[in-house]
Amino acid sequence: MPDKRPRGYQPGWKPRAHTVQLLTAVERVLARYAAQLPLTIRQIWYALVSDDVLAKQERTYKRLVELCGMARRSGRIPWEAIRDDTETAAEPVAFTGVTDFQQAQLEAARAYRLDRQAGQPARIELFCETAGMVPQLAAVAEPFGVPCYSGSGYNSLPGKRGAARRAAEGGHAAVHIMVISDWDPSGLHLFTALAEDITAFAATDAPGIPFTFERLAVTEDQVTELGLPTAPVKATDRRSFAGTSTTQAEALSPAALAGIVHTAISRHRDPDALDAVLAREHAERQALLHDLGHGPH
Repeated sequence: MPDKRPRGYQPGWKPRAHTVQLLTAVERVLARYAAQLPLTIRQIWYALVSDDVLAKQERTYKRLVELCGMARRSGRIPWEAIRDDTETAAEPVAFTGVTDFQQAQLEAARAYRLDRQAGQPARIELFCETAGMVPQLAAVAEPFGVPCYSGSGYNSLPGKRGAARRAAEGGHAAVHIMVISDWDPSGLHLFTALAEDITAFAATDAPGIPFTFERLAVTEDQVTELGLPTAPVKATDRRSFAGTSTTQAEALSPAALAGIVHTAISRHRDPDALDAVLAREHAERQALLHDLGHGPH
């Protein structure tokens, strides 16, 4: 029997009235968090749950996935507004000719930047449990030169070893790892395993460099203070957990998450050191552009 599911673009899609209402609510969420786009579908779902548009049930999430798919196929929701992490790509670098290559050099010069963590008392790295949140976190962390990593759940062994090796090569006296994970047994175990494994690798790969670890979110206090939706602890999960309910990190509004990350990074930065790096970065960028014939004379 042929598959009747929609394929390709669907410009002629005509949703029913109740679907239009839900779609309008989705568009309101995307507009509300325009500064944090792209969002994951689960983040949109949690926002709709908080807005009392949807019940916190798995069936409403599945319905939302189907709705967003059709809305993107039809052109009503921009493809770029929603974060997808199911595709892995490896594309070769190529140019159409010399002019294209020269334009790429110009763009590279305009994007020139230094290590904005240079001169700071400690190198900061940001880890998150959900890969789909990386672009939002990176938008906050990038101006500080702070990298963001995710293992889509439990961080990989090479990823944890990589943190120790970066510390050895980075020239910083200390490293501070910030973590965002769910408030549940898995999220807390992820944090503990990350801290223990990185510390153990660092004992060999970066001896003498102290590591500190901080869970930025989700915390039990944040669940209460922000009124985040919760779910019962799974009866089959026997790991120790102090909480009485669970909350996913994607339940945090994108704006609240951005504020938490920005505040935490700022608390650990020397603003004078950052300003010095930015001033040097600007001067060197202008020199590069001048050499390419595009800077001030």
